[in-house]
Amino acid sequence: MTVRRVMGIETEYGISVPGQPGANAMVTSSQVVNAYLAASAARARRARWDFEEENPLRDARGFDLAREAADSSQLTDEDLGLANVILTNGARLYVDHAHPEYSTPECTNPRAAVIWDKAGERVMHDAAVRASGMPGNAPIQLYKNNTDSKGASYGCHENYLMRRATPFADIVRHLTPFFVSRQVFAGAGKVGIGQDSRGDGYQISQRADFFEVEVGLETTLKRPIINTRDEPHADPEKYRRLHVIIGDANMSEISTYLKLGTTSLVLAMIEDGFLTVDLSVESPVAALRAISHDPSCKHIVTLRSGRKMTAVQLQMEYLEQARKYVEDRYGSNADEMTKDVLNRWESVLTRLAEDPMQLSRELDWVAKLELLEGYRTRDKLPWSHPRLQLVDLQYADIRPERGLYNRLVERGRMQRLVTEDDVERAIETPPNDTRAYFRGRCLRQYSESVAAASWDSVIFDIPGRESLQRVPTLEPLRGTKAHVGDLLDRCRTAAELVAALTGDS
Repeated sequence: MTVRRVMGIETEYGISVPGQPGANAMVTSSQVVNAYLAASAARARRARWDFEEENPLRDARGFDLAREAADSSQLTDEDLGLANVILTNGARLYVDHAHPEYSTPECTNPRAAVIWDKAGERVMHDAAVRASGMPGNAPIQLYKNNTDSKGASYGCHENYLMRRATPFADIVRHLTPFFVSRQVFAGAGKVGIGQDSRGDGYQISQRADFFEVEVGLETTLKRPIINTRDEPHADPEKYRRLHVIIGDANMSEISTYLKLGTTSLVLAMIEDGFLTVDLSVESPVAALRAISHDPSCKHIVTLRSGRKMTAVQLQMEYLEQARKYVEDRYGSNADEMTKDVLNRWESVLTRLAEDPMQLSRELDWVAKLELLEGYRTRDKLPWSHPRLQLVDLQYADIRPERGLYNRLVERGRMQRLVTEDDVERAIETPPNDTRAYFRGRCLRQYSESVAAASWDSVIFDIPGRESLQRVPTLEPLRGTKAHVGDLLDRCRTAAELVAALTGDS
């Protein structure tokens, strides 16, 4: 494996109703999702989300958490009747923990994940505009961020398909120091120190202060650096889905690309048993926060071996191992995207070590810091000034005309990785090379016959058949355009498709 593997991003968006601080977030989030559903091409029938195969309480360490012992936020397999939409691009748009959430379709590489993640921003903006325009509704604003700066945090989770045979202990040992330190290029930046942002200053990551333990099953309480949820959404005998909850929600395409690309490379090394150097960090939760609180990137962490280094130097250790791995496994035959991730990773780390401000056109936390320092210098503002928190929030505003990130892009002050044509196409169209293609095409082509769907199945309601017809999609790399494109082109109805798939003519 290289940077290519099945992956995806789930993003909970911050939501507010200006002038109505007491607005019910769950109701408002439902209005956003339902407004998009009402305008979607699949409105002929609302396919429900199929929860049957989900098991959020199974732990990768070899046990199931009892339901009575679980926090209610962990019971994601319960249908609470909240807005839940399956999109024609293979994504899921729904309400989760009082936030509207967009989960990308399954992608096979970090660049594709960037495209469908950006498509999610466009979907969310469209949904908010439509919800705001409905009779009786107040204007609704959405933010791609991770905290309300009052003590609450919401997630941007990554998912990576891995080989089941990989020992989970190896994943924990090698990924923990990587996650502790990767924020130097993947952080979104935040005004204020601490969960409630009361401490004066600026930090690299929005999520760092909210993590409390090293390993665990929870996602909203006692947040762990390594999440142990063992819910593969695929053949459980072959696959594990690594559920990563420690990342920030990035506006920067470069940050997202590097976040997923470098993580995929580290996972490949873990799977192949290539990583032999132990980079374990002393007190990783404390180190995570300390690194975030130092935008100079000079904070020294201590490894359990006794070595001392900065987070950038720790990342350099992973980079060096990744270059050796790619050379050893692929030599000159490595694919171009893997080479690009390695080169960008090295370039970013080199400049972070010299002067982080060199990366103001590429990384979120640096771009935001440059904006904030501009205001601070011009108006002589201390970090405690409330205007700076407003600038922080406005950076993540997904409105094209108001969001500071989007305005930087428009002015050529932030580098892009993908084209807007790619993003616009991905709003309605699924990736061609994963099972999302089958799911998305079915939603578009047979919307009236799709009763339900999930990551690993599509369920049809076929006239004349006594029961619903479940088509399993347990192999994420089947159901692609190459596999089923011609079949879907030939089958005019869902009945014809199901008959062809089952051999029942």
